[in-house]
Amino acid sequence: MTQKIRLTSDEMRYIALFENITGAVANDCIIDDKRDRIIIIVKPGDTGLAIGKRGSRIKILKRMIKKNIELIENADNPIDFIKNSFAPARIKEIRITTRLNNKKVAVVNVEDRDRGIAIGKNGRTAERTRFLAKRYFQIDNVIIV
Repeated sequence: MTQKIRLTSDEMRYIALFENITGAVANDCIIDDKRDRIIIIVKPGDTGLAIGKRGSRIKILKRMIKKNIELIENADNPIDFIKNSFAPARIKEIRITTRLNNKKVAVVNVEDRDRGIAIGKNGRTAERTRFLAKRYFQIDNVIIV
């Protein structure tokens, strides 16, 4: 995580609302209008607090902002972060390599029965993971095998 992330005023408002409702700490917020969702990166260990008992806190937040909310637990290293981004899919292995053209690529080996979960409906989960891997760890592509 070498680069600084700049937040818009809307993203800062969503973070403040999220933290007030859930009591969890948000490290980042991405507004994805194309997919009508808010992606919130949560401090490690705060995901359960953010969701609440039987999803109560996250449901309140969804009703307030009228958008889907996706939570991802932050991690200091790219392998754990990518695993968290694909949760609840079971990951066998993640390899990060640098290609000849200096592009970093993460190859994610997923359990066969969880491949659909890892890809997500219309590729939403895979797309989100590629975006976040680039944003946080300068990984140019995430390939699911």
